[in-house]
Amino acid sequence: MNKTKIGLLGAAVLVAAGCAAMGGREDDSAAKALAMMKSSFKENGQAKLDRLDQDETQKLCSIHATDKEIPKDVAARIEKANLEAIKYPAGNKYMGDWKAGERIAQSGVGKQFSDNPTTPAGGNCYACHQLSKAELSYGTIGPSLYNFGKLRGNTPEMQKYAYGKVYNSQAFTACSNMPRFGHQQILTEKQVQDLVALLMDPESPINK
Repeated sequence: MNKTKIGLLGAAVLVAAGCAAMGGREDDSAAKALAMMKSSFKENGQAKLDRLDQDETQKLCSIHATDKEIPKDVAARIEKANLEAIKYPAGNKYMGDWKAGERIAQSGVGKQFSDNPTTPAGGNCYACHQLSKAELSYGTIGPSLYNFGKLRGNTPEMQKYAYGKVYNSQAFTACSNMPRFGHQQILTEKQVQDLVALLMDPESPINK
């Protein structure tokens, strides 16, 4: 998908979601708008049309996308539902290998129609966050993660929080821009554990 199509997709989703929220005849208009939008997209490789389908969280975030602030009751509903949906690893093992986590964080491969679906996806973390002092460039959409574990401590509770945040960011911040990496099966459980190690391990370049 190019940027123009993505922009049109976002606009159509917002219009359709807004109409659906009003009820009545607008529901039919929303359904027609969504059908028209879907008809303009074609499946290509692993990029299937089901990517256009919104779950309850996405629908609520679309409805309130133009609000200055999400209503507190809606935000609480979103966070509660997504927190309950997190699947924590067996044995409370939240951390993996930070070196593997660094490779995942610096990789943007995966999920695009042109990517090999058998190749593990990357986290593309550098596109939104600063990770280490050695980086020459990084995104600023999200906060800096430099010294994440050093500042917050490497307690089991913080490891669990970091795992949950990577797995499903909506559980902690309703309508966050951060992908729900585990929830949407972008990353595997092991990959999430490796990213937590990158954030928390004292030997990780993030904490140097």
